[in-house]
Amino acid sequence: MPLSPTGAELLFEVFSQRYERGSTMVTSNLPFDEWTSVFGSERLTGALLDRLTHHVHILEMNGDSYRLAESKRHSRKAKPPPAEPAKK
Repeated sequence: MPLSPTGAELLFEVFSQRYERGSTMVTSNLPFDEWTSVFGSERLTGALLDRLTHHVHILEMNGDSYRLAESKRHSRKAKPPPAEPAKK
């Protein structure tokens, strides 16, 4: 979801103040090249990514959704077994 210009600048300020002072974990379902659509400014996004990706470990996880698998497993447990046909 795109941030307002003020929201994007405030979030950038948070990351700037944390830069090289402490650990920060960021999760996103967007690749870096799509972050401009959220922050609205290529310059701001570039500066943010510059700070976030310096001295960093990037973990890219492209697997099945844990929540979807958990939901499916829960659904199977909740369903009653199919009724057996009546015997004559």
